[in-house]
Amino acid sequence: MAKRSARRASRRMHETAHYEESDNVRRLFDEPNWSPLDDNDRTQKYRKNIKAQNESQQRMLDAIDAVPLVFAAGAAGTGKTYLAVAKAVEALESGDVRRIILSRPAVEAGESLGFLPGDMEEKLSPYLRPLYDALCDRLSAKRLKALTAEGVIEIAPIAYMRGRTLNNAYVVIDEAQNCTYGQLKMLLTRLGWNSTMVVTGDPEQTDLLPGMSGLKEVAEKLEALQSVEVIRFTRADVVRHPLVAEMIDVL
Repeated sequence: MAKRSARRASRRMHETAHYEESDNVRRLFDEPNWSPLDDNDRTQKYRKNIKAQNESQQRMLDAIDAVPLVFAAGAAGTGKTYLAVAKAVEALESGDVRRIILSRPAVEAGESLGFLPGDMEEKLSPYLRPLYDALCDRLSAKRLKALTAEGVIEIAPIAYMRGRTLNNAYVVIDEAQNCTYGQLKMLLTRLGWNSTMVVTGDPEQTDLLPGMSGLKEVAEKLEALQSVEVIRFTRADVVRHPLVAEMIDVL
């Protein structure tokens, strides 16, 4: 093995020494020792410990640590889902909870996908893609696949949540603006011992018929409870492209 590695290194040095601009085959990088890890110009970097980008995000992080039920409602692009999932992974890794449960209504955004093939998890995969993206940013793909196979990370359709008691779990209910009042009442009453539930959504972007979304009404009613926190995000809290904040005011 050592001899083979030495031969590869010698071959690379030989190729570098004889490389000419007139060759038909060009190197992808001019610097043979270039590594993406050494690139300091990246605008986004992985952070082991998440850090709030504004006051609203900090209040959300503090609320998740302080109370068992948190509502994060407001403008798109403010990091609500990402923070919720990142805190879920943090709680799982530290041993505070035994499992993560992700739930999201299977509602299309203005168009129908028709009948999807596969089992329940495969059918729900397109709807849960934003949650998977956030999970992949906090966990390796291999570890995510293993935890999902073991049931430590569970995909729980809203339709099948009735009757369950979620103990020792971190529950994320995303896109809650597409849940009716009755669905949210059922979901919230699933909360068990030593569990945390984070409900995220933008009441202004519901895909339900007018008056059917229950997120705004439920959040307003529960805000008076001491063990419930409601964090409201505005366009000033947008952490996506600056144009997103401008479009929110215009559209």
